Amino acid sequence: MRVDGPASFCGHCGEPLEGVHPVCAERLRMEPPRFCAHCRRRMQVQVTPTSWTARCVEHGELTSP
Repeated sequence: MRVDGPASFCGHCGEPLEGVHPVCAERLRMEPPRFCAHCRRRMQVQVTPTSWTARCVEHGELTSP
């Protein structure tokens, strides 16, 4: 996924990144994002035993690191 500019929304809860999201940040270390950080759309997520893939219809696909 290639998007110019910083993320505007939390990938876990979908809320704006105007404040600190410490619980969300901790969960995103172990879980895939559920919301697109650029448009706040709910993403289609596929989890396998070794990886995950999250797809936004507008911004494309993210894969686990």
